[in-house]
Amino acid sequence: MSNNSDEDPQTAAIEQLERFGLSAYAARTFVALASLGTGTARDVSQVSEVPRTRVYDAIDELHDRGLVDILQSSPKQFWATSAETASRTFEHELQHRTELLQTALSELEPIERRAEQRGVWTVEGQTAVTERVLELFASAEEEIVYMTTEDLLTENLIEGLGEAAERGVSIQLAGVSTEVQERIRDEIPDATMFESLWVWSDTSAGRLMMVDGHKTLVSALVNGADASPSDPRSETAIWGEGDTNSLVVVLKAIFTWRLETEERS
Repeated sequence: MSNNSDEDPQTAAIEQLERFGLSAYAARTFVALASLGTGTARDVSQVSEVPRTRVYDAIDELHDRGLVDILQSSPKQFWATSAETASRTFEHELQHRTELLQTALSELEPIERRAEQRGVWTVEGQTAVTERVLELFASAEEEIVYMTTEDLLTENLIEGLGEAAERGVSIQLAGVSTEVQERIRDEIPDATMFESLWVWSDTSAGRLMMVDGHKTLVSALVNGADASPSDPRSETAIWGEGDTNSLVVVLKAIFTWRLETEERS
């Protein structure tokens, strides 16, 4: 996908229309009509470099997708929908395709189900790590133990914790500032705060978490606080699942020790 801000609007529009599934001739024809307002096949061919004999095929394609209206005159006149209407059409198509994909993928099941994930999995980049954390929040049934920095406890993560709490999941949180703790208490009154294992500001630690005692994730901030969240190297995480998974066993022991110590103090 081109990111050249100097690219002319016709070229940019044609490129995006093709990415939405239009043929090259249909994309050129639509852009030509958008600039003309209305036009005949001859008019379109003159400004679009689409052979006149192929304009009709392109019009049929556009008409089927609701992007062009046809005036039954002699010769036929063609009119392109507005930019707003065309954008809404593609937006609805994209949303529909996304929903179909999500449904299809959710119905897929492995041919052989694994009772245990014996390895650890790597996730790169703050955006991807956050999405994995949200998935783990959504899968929680009993308990979430989460340690993180203030900067990484974003609004969508607090919402994810709140939704888990509404399902009856126990929330235990550490590593955030007093201000953030007060905010969480307002939004998730039943959340429990406990002392962190270390001073987070002195380390490159990003997040540690455990869900239901058998799902864990740990991350580190790779390029420091100045790294952009979109930088794939800004945060790296590993996660694992299963009662005998090596990462789960280690972090579960650490969390169990820390929480038991907290209860005794």
